[in-house]
Amino acid sequence: MNLELLMTLAVIHTVALASPGPDLALVLKLASQESRQVAVASAAGIALAILVHTMLSLTGVSLVIKSSQTLFFAVQLLGAGYLAWMGVGAITGALQHWREKCTAAAVEPIKNQLTVKQGFMQGLYTNLLNPKAMIFFITLFSAMMTPEVSTSTKAAAALMFLLLSLIWFVLIALVLSKPNVQQKMHKAAPVINLITGLLFVSVALAIASELF
Repeated sequence: MNLELLMTLAVIHTVALASPGPDLALVLKLASQESRQVAVASAAGIALAILVHTMLSLTGVSLVIKSSQTLFFAVQLLGAGYLAWMGVGAITGALQHWREKCTAAAVEPIKNQLTVKQGFMQGLYTNLLNPKAMIFFITLFSAMMTPEVSTSTKAAAALMFLLLSLIWFVLIALVLSKPNVQQKMHKAAPVINLITGLLFVSVALAIASELF
C-alpha cells in the first residue's frame, strides 16, 4: 500500500472539502435552519456521493461518460437543472422571508421543514449531479492513480475519501445545529439562503455555459 500517495490524496481532498461550493453551502444552510438529524443526513448523502464519484473514477466509468458527448451532455444538463432549481428555491425563500418580516411567521424560527430522507437526498443529489465534481475526481485520479498503483491502495483511497468527507460535513452539521448556534444564526437565515441560492445558480450557469 502506497502511504505517501494516500497522504497526498488526503491533503488534496481536505482542501477541496474546505473550499466554498454547493456541498458546503447546503450543509451550512440545513444545519443552521433544520433539525440536527436532517443536517447530518445531508452530510451523509454528500459523503456517499463522493464515494460513488471515487468508485466511478477508479473503475474508469466516469472517464467513459466524460468521453461520450451525449452522456456527458445529459449529465451536465441534469446537474445544471438540479442546481438551478435548488438555487431558485433558496433565493425565493430569502425574498419571501424579507417580504414577511413584519409578520409573526417571520419571527418564529422555521425549522424541521425537511425530513431526514429529504436532507439525505439533497446532499446526495447536490454532489452526485454536479459534473464539476465528476471532472475533479477524473482529473485527480488520472494524474495520480497510475496503472502501477495496487488495488489495496485504490480501495484505501476510496475509504479514506468517504471517511474524510463524512467527518468534515458531519462536524459542520453538529456544530451549526446546536440550538444556541441556530438561535444566533436565525436572523441571518435569509442572507444564508440568498448566498446559497446565488452560489447554486452561479454554478448552474457555469455548467450551462459549457453546453451552449
